[in-house]
Amino acid sequence: MKLFFRSAIAAVLFLAAAGAADAAPKVLRVMTHSSFAATPAVIAAFEKANNVTIQFSTGGDGGETLNKALLAKGNPLADVLYGVDNTFMGRALAGDILEPYNSPALKDIPPELQLDPSHRLLPVDYGYIALNYDKAWFAAKGLKVPTTLEELTAPAYKGLLVVENPATSSPGLAFLVATIARFGESGASTWKTYWAALRANDALVVNGWEDAYYNDFSEQGKGNRPIVVSYATSPAYELYNAPAPAPAEPPTGNILPEGSSFKQVEFVGILKGAKEPALARAFVDFMLSTTFQSDVPLQMWVYPTNAKASVPDIFTKFAPVPARPANLPPAAIDAGRDAWIKAWTSIVLQ
Repeated sequence: MKLFFRSAIAAVLFLAAAGAADAAPKVLRVMTHSSFAATPAVIAAFEKANNVTIQFSTGGDGGETLNKALLAKGNPLADVLYGVDNTFMGRALAGDILEPYNSPALKDIPPELQLDPSHRLLPVDYGYIALNYDKAWFAAKGLKVPTTLEELTAPAYKGLLVVENPATSSPGLAFLVATIARFGESGASTWKTYWAALRANDALVVNGWEDAYYNDFSEQGKGNRPIVVSYATSPAYELYNAPAPAPAEPPTGNILPEGSSFKQVEFVGILKGAKEPALARAFVDFMLSTTFQSDVPLQMWVYPTNAKASVPDIFTKFAPVPARPANLPPAAIDAGRDAWIKAWTSIVLQ
């Protein structure tokens, strides 16, 4: 009889173990902005190691993604939110939609990138919002490439610039913030004066970066605007993805006036009410690890925040870091953002 019970218990334990081993993977929901990218094998390695399937969803541009997360407060659309940047971080934190998580991986992230002391938003990447120009267009026209923001208001550059709407686009908001840092809010000539001059010079406004870069920027062959608000890494991207035979230089270049390129930091956070909080923490750790971070540059064309991650040579050669980027702390951006956007809309769109 004892032998029978021992055999029965052993059989039950074996079946339970087998069932656990064959258990269906859990699902981790990750909401990102539309520019998120990662090598499939890198994501698959995390899924295999954690017996999870990651279900990605796209919320649009950075601002749109955050708005969707805020509207779903209390019933989150995902477990993890990626893509809030330092222009929108104040809104995200004030919305109280994120759980604090002091990831052990933060030890490898420089303190100056850890902008949220509550650890609800953890830095994944950073880049520089800058003006890109179409080299061939300027060469064909025999027109000098502008070197300052002020020059963009000159008659020679009328109708040449496309920018993104700061109400719907994080690069657009970052560029607006850069102009506020550069021209200030008081005095005879302010950022408002500057934008009124840009409007008078026929600057085109579109809702998001993808529209601006792929539809209206002349280098892509579709648009007729040879200057676009994009990233300082965009020329390196163009060279890397150029068809064979690869040119020696990128087809685009950067315009990097001192104090006029905004340093954008993008974050990841765990949404309150996450269905899989343990897996969400594991995924945040993974996004900050050298494995994921070394994948960031050639996937999203921004810099990794992990100091131990590798950065490709093409960044060093063709993605120059601005000598002195625009500087406004997140608290100042948070305090002024809504009023700035309202004033900008009145000046530029109405």
